[in-house]
Amino acid sequence: MLYIHIPFCRQLCAYCDFYFSMSLERKAQMLAALEREMEERQDYLPFFHLPATLYIGGGTPSVLTPDELQALIQKARHIFSVESFSELTVEVNPDDVTRDYAKQLRMMGVNRLSIGIQSFQTHHLKQLRRRHSAAQAIACVKAVQDAGFENISIDLMYGLPHQSSDEWQRDVTQALSFNVPHISAYHLTIEPKTLFGKQQAKGTLSLPDEETGVQQFAFLHTALENAGYTHYEVSNFARPGFQAMHNSGYWQGVPYIGLGPSAHSYNGKSRQWNVANNLRYLHAIENGLPAFETETLTREMHYNEYILTSLRTAAGADLQHIAQTFGEPFLRHCLQQAKKYLFHGQLIQHDRQLQIPPTHFIVSDEIIRDLIC
Repeated sequence: MLYIHIPFCRQLCAYCDFYFSMSLERKAQMLAALEREMEERQDYLPFFHLPATLYIGGGTPSVLTPDELQALIQKARHIFSVESFSELTVEVNPDDVTRDYAKQLRMMGVNRLSIGIQSFQTHHLKQLRRRHSAAQAIACVKAVQDAGFENISIDLMYGLPHQSSDEWQRDVTQALSFNVPHISAYHLTIEPKTLFGKQQAKGTLSLPDEETGVQQFAFLHTALENAGYTHYEVSNFARPGFQAMHNSGYWQGVPYIGLGPSAHSYNGKSRQWNVANNLRYLHAIENGLPAFETETLTREMHYNEYILTSLRTAAGADLQHIAQTFGEPFLRHCLQQAKKYLFHGQLIQHDRQLQIPPTHFIVSDEIIRDLIC
C-alpha cells in the first residue's frame, strides 16, 4: 500500500489536527520532493508487498491541479512497477471539484473519490470552518457521479456543537439519497491544539451530551444497515464489494509506505514517521538527509497494534493468531480482560474470533484500552 500526504489546505478547520500548511507558495517544491522521496524509498517494502493501492490524502489533495496529480500518479506507477492500482483514492473537498475536474481524474486512473462533506447543514459547516456550503456539497456529489464515478465515499460527522438529533437524521437521509456505495461517519473528537480544543479549554464550546451521541450513533447504524450497508469498521459503512481496500489494509496489518510531511510507514518490523513540518521535510529530502524517525516494534507493541486495529472491524481479533504470533500469555491477558465485556454482550466470541458487535462500536475505545497491555 502507498499513501501520499498532500500537506496543503486553503483553510484551517476547527476540529482538524492533521498536519498541513495554508500557504501554497512551496507547492511545486513539495511535489518535486514527494517524487524524490518515492525514488529513495522504493525498496522499503518487501517485494511481495509491492503497493496494490494508492491513497492520496491530506491536507487537501484537490488543491492540486489534475496535471499535478497525474504527475504524482505516473511517478508512483513507474517507481513501484505498478501498471494500475487496484484502488486509487483521492480525497477531495466539495468546493474544489467540478464535473470536468472529476472527469480528468477518471481519465488518469483514479477509481475512487473520498468527499469531505461532514454536514449538509450550512450553519454547521460554518461552525466547523469548512469552505463549502450545503449546496456545494450536493452539487459535488452529483458532479462526480455525472463524471462516471461509481466508487464514491462521503465523510460525515456527528456529535457536533449544537447539533440536534433531527439535524443528524437529515444529514444521514441526504447522504443515503445519493445512493453512494460507501459512507464514513465520525463522532467529533476534540484535540487540544485545534480551535475546538482551545474553545473547550476556555469553556466556550457547547457539545451534545453523551446520551445524544449514543442516540446519533444508533440512528446511523440502523439507517445504513437498513439501506443495505455493512457496518464493517467503527466509522465505515459499505455496500457489498465497496469496502475500502486501502484502509482495510491498515486494519489488517498490511505493510505500507507513507510519503510526505507527517506520513507514517510500516514494514512489518518497525514504524517510521516523517517530520511534521514542510520546511524541515523539504530541507531533508533536498539534501539527502533522513526526514523521519523510526522505532522497532516489540512483541507487546505488535500485540497492542493488533488489538487496536482488529477490534475496530466487524471481523474482530483472531484468538489463534494471538496465541501463535504473540504467545499464550498475551492470549490469557486478552481473554481475562474480555470477560466483563463478554458477560455484558459488548464482546462476542465465535469460534476463534473475538468481536465487538457493530451495535456496540460506540464503546470500542473503552474495550480496546482494557485489552491492550
